[in-house]
Amino acid sequence: MLRKLACFALLAALAPHSFGAPAAPDADAALARLADYLRIDTINPPGNESLAVAFLAAIFETEGIAYETFEAAPGRGSIVARLPGGDQLALLLLNHSDVVPADANAWVVPPLSGAERDGYLYGRGAIDTKGLAMIQLEAFLALHRSGRALDRPVLFATTADEEAGGYFGAGWMVRQRPELIADVGFVLNEGGGGRVQGSTPVFSVEVTQKIPLWLRVTARGTPGHGSSPRVRSAPDDLIRALARVTEQRFAPRLLPVVAEGMKAVADLKAPHLRPFYEAPDRLLDDPEGRLALRLDSPGAHALLRDTCSLTRLGGSLKINVIPSQAWAELDCRLLPDTDPDVFMAELETLIDDPAIQITKLMGFTAAVSSTETALYGAMEDTLTEALAEARVVPAMATGFTDSHFFRDLDITAYGFGTVLLGADELSGVHGHNERVNIEAFKAGVGLYYQVLEQFLFGAP
Repeated sequence: MLRKLACFALLAALAPHSFGAPAAPDADAALARLADYLRIDTINPPGNESLAVAFLAAIFETEGIAYETFEAAPGRGSIVARLPGGDQLALLLLNHSDVVPADANAWVVPPLSGAERDGYLYGRGAIDTKGLAMIQLEAFLALHRSGRALDRPVLFATTADEEAGGYFGAGWMVRQRPELIADVGFVLNEGGGGRVQGSTPVFSVEVTQKIPLWLRVTARGTPGHGSSPRVRSAPDDLIRALARVTEQRFAPRLLPVVAEGMKAVADLKAPHLRPFYEAPDRLLDDPEGRLALRLDSPGAHALLRDTCSLTRLGGSLKINVIPSQAWAELDCRLLPDTDPDVFMAELETLIDDPAIQITKLMGFTAAVSSTETALYGAMEDTLTEALAEARVVPAMATGFTDSHFFRDLDITAYGFGTVLLGADELSGVHGHNERVNIEAFKAGVGLYYQVLEQFLFGAP
């Protein structure tokens, strides 16, 4: 209870009125918009993101802001709005409108209700990423309404299909409509955010991410009747191959960005973990230490090695039929310095069965955004000035976002958020009862705008 009270005290300290000058954005309006936005069904599949485009286009029409829309496929809409500015590289505020499915039976309110309950706003996408979208939108509108001259253009983009890889959204845009982002030099996207650790607010800024490598493993054999087991079958061969992969613990490695992030929060960790955060290289030769880290934080442990998770299986369509083919899909996430082709070759060696076929379903390239930029400095300066105890830490994400499409073009991209989230809220991302604390959201609206002011105009 004391920790929760401390958390709410922090949120009060972060409220927009506490920054020394009246905040331009309207946090209440952003919250109301978010509730409406959560009620728009953009569950992917099928997406129907053009419904979100219509919602946003109406706002830009009312505000008199220029925008363009496009559909990579019917119903798969995206929108890009622009505030004109000088000849400095443009800043793009990026988010996605599609959300993952939700099991309504497991929620305390309907997933698309946008309902308020016990100080939280509920809805699929409240955190990932319709909440971020409305914070970015409010900052974008505030810049427009201020009438201040910008030394660089500022863009706002809501794209489709991020939850399925972004190929009908940001990926399509950079390939088919590159003129929309031709002058962009900086991107602020999802992937980072704030957490209260003990009583200390820690803001992680995602500067790189593990490489997703999605694989299908296929076994083939002779079909037959389930009542007459064969010496070998496709399902049996597949199970043996998968056992070798899932039982494999790939060698740990410590990348500089991970070491920096761990050391920055070492004093906030439990005593039995603190030595490993203070000197994370110790984890490389200490399997018991890695196990302790994995039990406490699977996400932190995953930053130390390549991983493969078995996520899907398929075989016969009938229980009494031995199929001629069985398959599984693996969600592998590689450290940025791992060569995906070499990794696939190592899996083939590990499985050691020429009858097993491994096929790449999806894979991205690795890239890292430097922290030596004015934008990163603006995030650091604003957050630490607004809250003296705040820490800003560069981070590598275990998951992927659309940022990689822009890093591939040598555009600096950061995963960044200003809402302080609790562990219970984070569990709702792609899970049940996704929700955001209303006071934390409102505080985040003001803080996000302050970061943009710092970057675009210097200290207010």
